[in-house]
Amino acid sequence: MHSRARAAKRYRDLPTVFEPIPTRAERNAWTPDQRHISNTPDPVRVEPIAMQFRASGYDIEVTLRALGENLFYPPNVKGWAGGASWINSSTLKGGNDGLNTVIPFADPAYFVLRKNFGIKREQMIQLDERAALHPALEPLMPLWRSRQLATVQGVSYAQPNLSHFRSIEIWDTASRSDQYLRDGWLTRAFAMRPVPIGFAADGVVIGSAEMGPLANGARAIALVNPAQFVRASRLATPVSLHERSPALAPILDVENDIVKPADRLCATQGQPQLKTAFPGGAFGSSIKTAMQVLAASDTLKIAGAGRAPLEQPLSGQGAAVIRLTLNGFDTHQNQPGQQAELLKQFAEGMVAMQAALVELGRWNDTLVMTYAEFGRRPRENQSNGTDHGTVAPHFVTGGRVQGGLFGVPPMLARLEGNGNLPVGVDFRQLYATVLGPWWGLDAPATLQQRFEPLPLLRA
Repeated sequence: MHSRARAAKRYRDLPTVFEPIPTRAERNAWTPDQRHISNTPDPVRVEPIAMQFRASGYDIEVTLRALGENLFYPPNVKGWAGGASWINSSTLKGGNDGLNTVIPFADPAYFVLRKNFGIKREQMIQLDERAALHPALEPLMPLWRSRQLATVQGVSYAQPNLSHFRSIEIWDTASRSDQYLRDGWLTRAFAMRPVPIGFAADGVVIGSAEMGPLANGARAIALVNPAQFVRASRLATPVSLHERSPALAPILDVENDIVKPADRLCATQGQPQLKTAFPGGAFGSSIKTAMQVLAASDTLKIAGAGRAPLEQPLSGQGAAVIRLTLNGFDTHQNQPGQQAELLKQFAEGMVAMQAALVELGRWNDTLVMTYAEFGRRPRENQSNGTDHGTVAPHFVTGGRVQGGLFGVPPMLARLEGNGNLPVGVDFRQLYATVLGPWWGLDAPATLQQRFEPLPLLRA
């Protein structure tokens, strides 16, 4: 392979992170260790995992236009078992407290362990004779009653690690606790079976620079500040970088069919206009951006060898995966109000997402799944909060989801020696459900061992 082609391939294979341009006030507040960043002369700064675009004004606009879609072009694959189905993974970052989310109210031990801020019986939203939801999750009840919301209880893994950084790495790579993998589990899945033509990228990460399950190899775009990225894209003009950054010329010269995925991803975000009303705040804004990305997609006619053209949704503008993050669940202190507000944001965001997907006609092709690095301990601490624990419940929703309670309910009378709940469901069973029944891919090959999928999907 020509040296230029090798350079371009390596360049393409890195996920791309678009970060907001720091204001002068923000730069002045930086520590000495941070200030060297603002002195970087080249508008493109290459890092081991991602490409971060740091520039001011015109340079970043020119960069976005000149780089073009070819950095993330989808492979021309004949057929893909996953079709147009996609997933949205929502990270409850920090480790959500499961006992006050899906409440085992029929177990008297709950009110002993949570004597100060256990949810009162009259405030709970009862699901069945044993479990109830936190009152802030009331907006989710229409999904529950229509059996399109599944709750999987007792999710974790063997020998859980209670470090934020290590545990989320385990979840993102689908590794054992004593195993260190480099690639995200979705990266491995897409390496074995690339997503079909018609997807502009494997994944879009909104509101965070952490690539998570798309790390190290997936064609992923991270929009740290979507609004600013959209503004830059709309102001951009197609000026070549050859004159402005000669170092990039070999990469830009490799292919002749350069188009503009980042520009197309954002420039049409308001068209068509969605009628769905989205909640305010960072999480609501991220959901709105995700839905606008989907709304911008058209239908592409793909002619297969010896067969009639097929209709392929998400033509050049969609993504197989969209990852959102809701921060703030590390509630070591003052948990009641903080968790209630976060769960309210989550529930309202999910309702808006469902409404937008119905409006777009994609609710039945969407699977939404939550995850987090861990849960919280059953016993409250002395700071009106909870400390890092093991298991937690997680939500799965979508038009083809078989709703209900799944997994293993909390066994509060059988706490382990460290005061944590025993693991009931391995988190990789959720992933096996996505890879196998949802996408029709080889789950054991991706997860490096066999895990039993959960019966979360309708036949």
